[in-house]
Parts: sequence; structure tokens; C-alpha cells
Amino acid sequence: MTAVVEVRDAHVVHRARSGGLFRRDRVYALTGAGLTVAPGETVGVVGESGCGKSTLAKVLVGVERPTSGTVSYAGRDLWAMPAAERRATVGAGTGMIFQDPSTALNRRLTVRRILRDPLDVHQRGTRAEREQRVAELMGLVGLPRALADALPGQLSGGQRQRVAIARALALDPALVVADEPTSALDVSVRAQILNLLLDLKERLGLALVFVSHDIQTVRRMSDRVITMYLGRIVEETPAHRVTDAARHPYTRALFSATPGLLDPIDPIPLTGPVPSATRPPSGCPFRTRCWKADHLCAEAMPGFSAASQPGHRYRCHHPVEEDQSTRDLARQEP
Repeated sequence: MTAVVEVRDAHVVHRARSGGLFRRDRVYALTGAGLTVAPGETVGVVGESGCGKSTLAKVLVGVERPTSGTVSYAGRDLWAMPAAERRATVGAGTGMIFQDPSTALNRRLTVRRILRDPLDVHQRGTRAEREQRVAELMGLVGLPRALADALPGQLSGGQRQRVAIARALALDPALVVADEPTSALDVSVRAQILNLLLDLKERLGLALVFVSHDIQTVRRMSDRVITMYLGRIVEETPAHRVTDAARHPYTRALFSATPGLLDPIDPIPLTGPVPSATRPPSGCPFRTRCWKADHLCAEAMPGFSAASQPGHRYRCHHPVEEDQSTRDLARQEP
């Protein structure tokens, strides 16, 4: 089965404003990222702020060109295409749901115009067919027809995010990337939006990349969970194994910090600040906060190792044992 999108050894490096007069610092936003998303699969992406989650999302939808590496859609290199073909491929084949719907929607356009805009740009159907598609999209995300002529400022936060989801689905994309789609919403509305995304994924067979700080929600939504640290993918884990069978110490620490009512535990302590992306540590970037780090971790970044279960791989010189519980790790001395 051909992957919807495949990223190979992608690096994204930005020039910072800091540094000397003739040599500015560089921000290593993404380093050696590799990811494949299959049709109908949901991939969750977790990590601390600044770990490269949003940069990876932008690379996936062609908003940002990697400094090096390749991004392929259905087996074709995105950045080797002519510009017009690339715009058509990305515009029609992908959809993006942004973090804050109040800034993602044009405040001067009505809901009808917002949903019709992708259809107009890509010249899909006749005028009547576009109006019919707008009505279908509103019904799909649970918006009443009466709101078609409303402006975004007249809608609630949950309704605005439903409009953003409908716009992302307007052209029947094969891939939808949701970058923190519920973080700007009230807690009472988040569950509605998450349930809507799950329902749409099942009904439409979408490939979904779900980026969020809410790691328990990612675990619930996803088939596979990607853990990122300082621009690097450090572990890929089947979602049902990520809480108690993750091998990378950072993944275990992340999920131990999530409160649980049924099985509460103390978080695994991590000492020290997150390193700077302009001057990342040598070797494994997590070594400055890891309780398992030694001289080997400072010398080289480990390659991927396969765990006992298919689809589970990690990058660590001293991984956590599969049968070791997170509760035992939390009790260890840092």
C-alpha cells in the first residue's frame, strides 16, 4: 500500500537574529526526521514546547520546505514537482486544522465564503455544485444551515473550529494535519471536537496527523505515537503500548507527568532545563536531563533500534526495559 506522505531524513534549519555580525546563529528546528503515514492511519505527535512538532506539521503539508531531505506524496517527491503541480497536489490532497480558529479564519468572510473558497481556487464543479458542497460540509461537522451567512466573530469557539475542520475537508483530502486543534477551546468543547474528528476519520477514511500537548488525548486518538525531543524523533510506539511499554526514558517521563485518576503515580523527575536549539548538546540531546546518561550518550546519537513488537522503534543507548513499570521508574533516585 502506497503511503499518503513520507518524510525522509528531513532537516529544517533557520537563521536566528542572535549571533555575531558576520555569522548569525542557526536554529535546528528539525533534525533527521523520518515519518510515513499510511492511508486511514492516525499518527499522534507529542513532546514539549519547542521540540519541533509544528515544524514537522508544516513540512508534511508543504508549508515549509526542508533544508535537506525529501517529502513524498504517493511516491512522488513534492519539492521536485513544478510549482503549479505542487500547489495543486498539496492544496487538494492535504488539509490543515490550526490551533486558534479565531485567527485561522478570515473575519471579513462569511462561513459560506470561507468554505467555498478552496472550491473556487481549485475550480471544483459548477457554482451550484459548490453551494451544494458547502451545505454538505456544514452538515458533516454539525453546523446549522442558518450560520452560513454568519461571520466568524458571531460564532462560538467550538463553532469556529468546526468551520476550520469543514474547510480542511472541502476538497476531500487524503491527509489532514491537526496542529493543537483543541488547545484554544474550553474543556467542555474539546470533547465535542475530538469526537467529531474521530467520527470523521472513521467515516471518510482519512489519514490524520494529530499534534498536541495533551498526550493522553493523543494516545486515545492515535494508532501510533511519535515522541519528539529538540527537533528529533526519538521513538515511535503503537498507541496501546506507549504508557507502560515505551523504551525511551523521555517518553516514559512525558506520560508519567500526565495525571490519572485510576492509577495515579508520581512523575519521573527530570533535572535541568531544555537545551537550546541553537546549540544542541553533542550526541543524544536528552542526555543533559536523563538519569541514564553516560559518556556514550555524549559521543553519538544512537540510531533506531527495534522493540519486540512490530512498529515500535526507539533511539536510545540505555533504553528502559519493556517489563519495567513506570511506577518503578518514578521511584528511582535521579
